[in-house]
Amino acid sequence: MRLAVLDIGSNSVHLLVVDAHVGAPPLPATSHKEILRLAEYLGDDGMIDTAGQERLHSFIAEAVEIAEDQGSEQILAFATSAVRDAPNGAELIEAINSQLGVTLNVMSGKDEARVTFLAVRRWFGWSAGKILLLDIGGGSLEIAAGQDEYPEAAVSVPLGAGRTYSEFLPDPLPSAEDIHSLQKYARSQIGRIAGKINRVGSADQVVGSSKTFRSLARIAGAAPSGDGIYAPRKLFRRDLSGIIETLSSRTPEERATLPGVSQARAGQVLAGAIVADAAFAIFDVNVMNISPWALREGIIMRKLDLLDSAETSSAMRVELV
Repeated sequence: MRLAVLDIGSNSVHLLVVDAHVGAPPLPATSHKEILRLAEYLGDDGMIDTAGQERLHSFIAEAVEIAEDQGSEQILAFATSAVRDAPNGAELIEAINSQLGVTLNVMSGKDEARVTFLAVRRWFGWSAGKILLLDIGGGSLEIAAGQDEYPEAAVSVPLGAGRTYSEFLPDPLPSAEDIHSLQKYARSQIGRIAGKINRVGSADQVVGSSKTFRSLARIAGAAPSGDGIYAPRKLFRRDLSGIIETLSSRTPEERATLPGVSQARAGQVLAGAIVADAAFAIFDVNVMNISPWALREGIIMRKLDLLDSAETSSAMRVELV
């Protein structure tokens, strides 16, 4: 079937139309994306202001039209931390659903971690053993661990690259004190939940599945996106201190000249690097494998699993001789 996945994130809003069927990887048909940065439309009370609501409403209306034009049989629409955490998020979702005829679901941070873990497991397979997953989004950091298709432990902490950038590193050239404050805060937040993850046991493989990790790996010399999704990409702990030093000495405009860093994310990539470094330290990670599949693919995998489970089977009649 042709499916459309609409991902309302803290940084970007992304429509992905894929051809998918049970037992096969989804094949992208078309993609439509806009850097919305919903976090920048939050007032002092945490509510998404009128301008932010209008931009979101406009994009979703456009995305629905594109999905229909592309022949999508169903739109799987979901929102993450920016809408989830806003006091008027539920009201906004109700208005979008009624006016645009979509069903926009809000995922909890734990569900984000669980579904992303499913996508990572499907990508790396059972041979990966026990996986520790890290995913730095715009508003939150998702962490999950386990050896099955769904994790044994999954948590979400407010350490997204966009959120920590706006709260700790708003200056183009942040001071050493600001960087240290974020480092201290990130380690304390991750340390607070580390026990839940560590109880699962040592990971056989550590995986990163977000744009932030892909950018950091690219800065460190990983294969460019042009090499395709099957090119192996890694991020090493030994490279993070140098990446942080390089990013902190440059303005966002200068960071955007680095490989893998877009203009839209040039400000927050430093915050993402600091959060990544804190996670590597807390969980004693030396090397991470980068997954091209993340939450959107997990949503598709889960949908296909539900379709597969709906199939009926006939019981075999066994004759005893």
